[in-house]
Amino acid sequence: MICTSPPLTPHSRTDTLAVRILATTDLHMHVLGYDYLADRPSARIGLSRAAALIARARAEAQNCLLFDNGDGLQGSPMGDYLAESEPFGPRLPHPAIAAMNALGYDAATLGNHDFSFGLAHLRRTLAGARFPVVSTNLDPRRPLPVQRHLLLDRQFRDQDGKPHALRIGVLGFLPPQTLAWEPGLKPEIQIHDILLAAQDGIATLRRQGADLVVALAHSGIGPLAPAPMMENAATALAALPGIDLVVAGHTHRVFPSPGHPQGPGIDARRGTLAGKPAVMPGFWGSHLGVIDLRLERQDGGWRIADFTCRALPVQAERDHPAVAGPAVAAHRRTLRHLHRRIGRTGQPLSSYFALIGQDPGLRLVAMAQRWHVRRALRGTHWQGLPILSAAAPFRAGGRGGPQHYTDVPAGRLTLRSIADLYLFPNRICALRLTGDDLRDWLERSASMFLQVRPGQADQPLIDPDFPSYNFDVIDGLDWQIDLSQPARHGPDGRLLHADSQRVGALTHRGRPVAPDQPFVLATNSFRLSDCGLFAPVVANRPLVLDSGLRTRDVLRRYVARRRVLAPQSDAGWSFRPLPGTSVLFETGPAAARFLDDLAAPVEPAGIGPDGFLRLRLHL
Repeated sequence: MICTSPPLTPHSRTDTLAVRILATTDLHMHVLGYDYLADRPSARIGLSRAAALIARARAEAQNCLLFDNGDGLQGSPMGDYLAESEPFGPRLPHPAIAAMNALGYDAATLGNHDFSFGLAHLRRTLAGARFPVVSTNLDPRRPLPVQRHLLLDRQFRDQDGKPHALRIGVLGFLPPQTLAWEPGLKPEIQIHDILLAAQDGIATLRRQGADLVVALAHSGIGPLAPAPMMENAATALAALPGIDLVVAGHTHRVFPSPGHPQGPGIDARRGTLAGKPAVMPGFWGSHLGVIDLRLERQDGGWRIADFTCRALPVQAERDHPAVAGPAVAAHRRTLRHLHRRIGRTGQPLSSYFALIGQDPGLRLVAMAQRWHVRRALRGTHWQGLPILSAAAPFRAGGRGGPQHYTDVPAGRLTLRSIADLYLFPNRICALRLTGDDLRDWLERSASMFLQVRPGQADQPLIDPDFPSYNFDVIDGLDWQIDLSQPARHGPDGRLLHADSQRVGALTHRGRPVAPDQPFVLATNSFRLSDCGLFAPVVANRPLVLDSGLRTRDVLRRYVARRRVLAPQSDAGWSFRPLPGTSVLFETGPAAARFLDDLAAPVEPAGIGPDGFLRLRLHL
């Protein structure tokens, strides 16, 4: 048995049904149980490792449905390699689609990252699916093999083996912000408000006789109160009349879970949103969502009488052969590609201390961005402006766990090293900003840290809800962060304390930065979106470069040209001294071997319950 509790048992043999819903989400092209950045197998990720759990869950329940909640096609080096090198279609299915075909998914929806390689790639990839794909708030200008809503007719059996007809309606949703993150798609698709699209979809499915309506929401668990164009709309979606259960995703959390935040409409212990059964099964195939329903016949249809919800962790030592088989050849080609040597580094490149101001890998990314922008602006009227470079650590623990850190040893640099240093397929861009804009940018980044009280010991440093990919460091500037001040912004960009000023002593080449002083800032295309933490800074600022090149390709070219590198670990910023004050922050246990090389006054403080190494930093 794999479940913490058995499937629900019907009370009566003829007027009740037990139905199990299984769900995956945010697989991000982790088809196999393999960590490409660490270059080793993993028992805790990958659809091929989750497959054994799926098989056992199906064996326990007579009536079962399997859904996927999107973001399956991008997010691992194999996904990037296949998108750039190999075409797919009905005769040669994409390995992720072939794996899902082998598992017999009943339906799937799309996530925002499924659009990262463009509509042509998505269209070819979905053509190989032997399961329906539903996306209710997506409106493509040209046909995609996607349905707005879906009705599954199933013959399920009760405890006596008697068949009963059940009509399951399926809706699918992705964040409306996808177009802000992928602006090149704007001429080709529209993405509507999740809640408005859901209301239309619910009405259609109920008219068609749906007994249940399942919402596959590639959307996070957010406020209960509805708001226009919500990104994290799963709770508000569950509150709509006519929605029976929700599969959530996008934010890479696990739900239900004791560690998940509670809130209005959110019961993280029982696993309900607005009183409806719900799951969010992690990311990369780390968990399998299981919702067990007991249905009762009412007024000629079926309604939920009872339910249990779980998110089961994946732990399998072997890949399921039927799922792994279609991906093995592509996996081997990916490994050969990643092992190509392009240069050398004279020191380790790790992100274990990125959040306290030391990350040589981040410095290398910033150097490559500045190099590219400087060359691209030669001969333009922008070339005389100082060029700065903003970069954020993508792998710095958090929800990814204590192994989710960049860790490139000194010596040979390969394409795998480049993928580890820069995870996402963003384009390199540049903006013209002023000194005031830069200070605002850094204030938003500094909101990652919790406020501390001077003179107190061992206070928590990091806001766990603030993702590290929003912690931009601007190479070319020096500044201090005053932790005694409250964060000006929340993780979602909301203004919390307008009078707070954490960023001080801001200088460029040893001189104070003037409010109207002009600069060119190298950044990435994700920062150009009209939503998110940095959107108010970016809005209406002159875009001086969008070359169409991916930052990862620029980094590869920079390393290949330089051949041997030794980037400094100092990120240019520090915390303002607060005598008698210390903070605790978490990093990967492997960071212990680098502690003697740190300039900061840091000492070990034990291993936390989640497996992170706790460090004490004296301010």
